[in-house]
Amino acid sequence: MKPIGSYTIWFSQRTGSSLLYKALESTGVAGIPREWLTEQDPGTFGIQDIRQIWQNGTTPNGVFGLKFSPFKLDEWFLAFQRELDLAEGLSRPQIWEKAFPACKHIFMTRRNKVRLAVSWWRAMVTGEWHRVHGTTPHQKEIGDEYSFDAINHLLMECTLREAAMEAFFAEESIVPMTIIYEDFIQNYEDTVIKILNFLNIPTEFVQVAPPFLDQIADDIAESWVQRFRTERQADWENIAW
Repeated sequence: MKPIGSYTIWFSQRTGSSLLYKALESTGVAGIPREWLTEQDPGTFGIQDIRQIWQNGTTPNGVFGLKFSPFKLDEWFLAFQRELDLAEGLSRPQIWEKAFPACKHIFMTRRNKVRLAVSWWRAMVTGEWHRVHGTTPHQKEIGDEYSFDAINHLLMECTLREAAMEAFFAEESIVPMTIIYEDFIQNYEDTVIKILNFLNIPTEFVQVAPPFLDQIADDIAESWVQRFRTERQADWENIAW
């Protein structure tokens, strides 16, 4: 069944999107906002796939949730246009809303993009993308895995992903609800309730589960942050940070 309302969490890596989707899922009233498109191929995506995603991501109150980072974005618009038999001339947000009805948008970001890039690289070299609350940290030695080039690339990649999201929003003057990672982790439950209010979901009897994930940052990550910012500005006359 087609959902009666939906929302998309737009994110780049290491902005707390997994922590947020677990929290929203725990309420039982905010859809199941997982990365439903990540494992799909837009070239072979069909109407049955859309219906299956609606079923998988919708809670009994008719709310559908999706978590999405701009990847093959224009290919997805073509897939939706094809499978939903949409008229020509629709903007990208209009096409998105045909696939995900009455869609609201949540934009996740992180103020400190250097720490974001370092966290992303750390996850890549350790394989530890998430740490379930209370579990033992990975023990892999990563002290020698620092890479200026990798962190510099990821810093630019996260910037361009956010630019892609902003370009999408601008097409129809969408004002998303912005969730800032640094604020979210300090105000976890309040943030979830504010999102439910934004989605017009009653919160009177809602319970938010405690954080499912622990923070991963450690002394090695912080040393990489300081090393990168020093190296990145080595030949600058005016040091920014």
